[in-house]
Amino acid sequence: MEKRLIAEGKFLRLVTVGRWEVAERVRANGVVIVVPRLDDGRWVLIEQTRPAVGGRSIEFPAGLSGDSIEDADELLSNAAIRELMEETGYQASDIYALGTASSSPGVTSEIMTFFLATGLTKVTSGGGVGTEDIITHLVADDEIDAWLKERSKEVLVSAMVLCGLFLARR
Repeated sequence: MEKRLIAEGKFLRLVTVGRWEVAERVRANGVVIVVPRLDDGRWVLIEQTRPAVGGRSIEFPAGLSGDSIEDADELLSNAAIRELMEETGYQASDIYALGTASSSPGVTSEIMTFFLATGLTKVTSGGGVGTEDIITHLVADDEIDAWLKERSKEVLVSAMVLCGLFLARR
């Protein structure tokens, strides 16, 4: 089908494909979602403000791969390691691809790759880069479901958390 450009920004392009309006990623090789697990079984989650949803969100560390000119050919696994460090301050000794998924196939071409990160060592304070204001949460596996349910009363819980937990637990 023929594509027609509607608008383009730094990281997104809006096009029509046939009768559909589609958001496409530009300047990125893909999206990585990191599912970090400490040796004691606790999950590492983050909380940050997301203007698109008008508030704070509970998420796993995530980001774009190849989103800068100097890193245009960045491997997804390297982006996962980088995002984990930037957002949480944890370094992983092991990282495993868990699978891929589309984030919202009716709206965007975005494909996410999930990685399990283990052998974690805290090496920096984390908190993100630039204007990111990231809070790290460490939650025990046997408490995560109740914790997410309780937190969802105050903030949005990203579907990527639920998907990441499902993939990591299989």
